[in-house]
Amino acid sequence: MNRSLKLGVNIDHVATLRQARYATMLDSPNAEPSLLFAAEECERAGADSITIHLRADRRHIQDRDVFEVRENIKTKLNLELGDTLEIVEIALQAKPDFVCLVPESREEITTEGGLDVLGGYESLKRTTARFQEAGILVSLFVDPDEAQIKACADVGADMIELHTGAFANAEVTGGDRELVALIASAQLAEELKLQVNAGHGITMKNIEKVLRVPHLAELNVGHHLVSQSVFVGLHQMVSDMLVAMEGYSA
Repeated sequence: MNRSLKLGVNIDHVATLRQARYATMLDSPNAEPSLLFAAEECERAGADSITIHLRADRRHIQDRDVFEVRENIKTKLNLELGDTLEIVEIALQAKPDFVCLVPESREEITTEGGLDVLGGYESLKRTTARFQEAGILVSLFVDPDEAQIKACADVGADMIELHTGAFANAEVTGGDRELVALIASAQLAEELKLQVNAGHGITMKNIEKVLRVPHLAELNVGHHLVSQSVFVGLHQMVSDMLVAMEGYSA
């Protein structure tokens, strides 16, 4: 089926569950759940890309996971990473289809807030160029902020991923102001010729409002799909999200 809006599935928290018991026994025949099986199950359900985040502290995804997933999936790999030399070098070796540069803190449970592209301008510009020279597309994970989005274009990024977390957290009681900011940011990114992706906190409950944001190319959804898969299975959750995304018009 030809869809105008693509779905990337983040499977980090499949690895979180594995690490809870097998962090020091990854070679054990009992180590589960399988990250690769999760990636393949998402593919079978119709996911357009697989997202994994190789963190500096290796809290879930391990180096070996990056290469195993890269070598075995049939769809595209989106590797999230902080702008640090060690992780950038691993990414260049693994050669994902695209990378998404994100802020990273050891204290946070998951990525909260977008990159300060203005503050990290020179380093991000160099890193972006390195990836592009290797044939890897570059996305920057940013809040819906005009100055940051303009900086993304200035450093030469191919795309942005709008951080939808503030909207998702506010949506229970409204979220209208946050949605307006996302809409304006998507329009600006389109004018700057940046591909517009979005992610963080997207669920089956708020997807209808998310789809009001124009110019979206891809949504990245992870925690919700993995969490609900405990009850109905990962294949079913990915399928249900794809159905919810049908009919989107940029």
